[in-house]
Amino acid sequence: MQRTNWYVITGAPCSGKTAVIRALEQLGYPVVHEVARAYIDKELKKGKSIARIKSDILLFERHILYKKIEIEKSLSKDATVFLDRGVPDSIGYYIIEGLYPDEPIKKSKQTRYKKIFFFEKLLFEKDAVRSEDDKIATELDRILKESYQTLGYEIISVPILTVKDRIDFILKHV
Repeated sequence: MQRTNWYVITGAPCSGKTAVIRALEQLGYPVVHEVARAYIDKELKKGKSIARIKSDILLFERHILYKKIEIEKSLSKDATVFLDRGVPDSIGYYIIEGLYPDEPIKKSKQTRYKKIFFFEKLLFEKDAVRSEDDKIATELDRILKESYQTLGYEIISVPILTVKDRIDFILKHV
């Protein structure tokens, strides 16, 4: 297992992760943006619908899993990096899609993150990239927490605060 100095920012869809990651990046911190969102945005720009992008859900989820792994392999394990979702998030997404999560579980055991910041869920808002609804987001919230806890991580719950206050909260724990 490779130990890292990487910090995962995770939580249900619509919990404010992206806003905080962008703000951390503006402050000069190295970040990795959410792989699934970037991939879906790219495919939407090609004219594909969400339904078409996710028509083969196993292929989609495997693509996201392996892209996260590829990106993480390019990072220095000693660098302080903030990730918008880690490899273990794929466990939750496999489960919510009715897929057996053995592959993401196995891959999640190869890297150890420094800390896991779990964002409390905000009021759900639908956008062009999100295919979930509030019910699925609530279930994902639970499953994602369990996924990290099952891997032996202590979860640091980040309360609902302003972006600046969430960043201050995170940086106090780094």
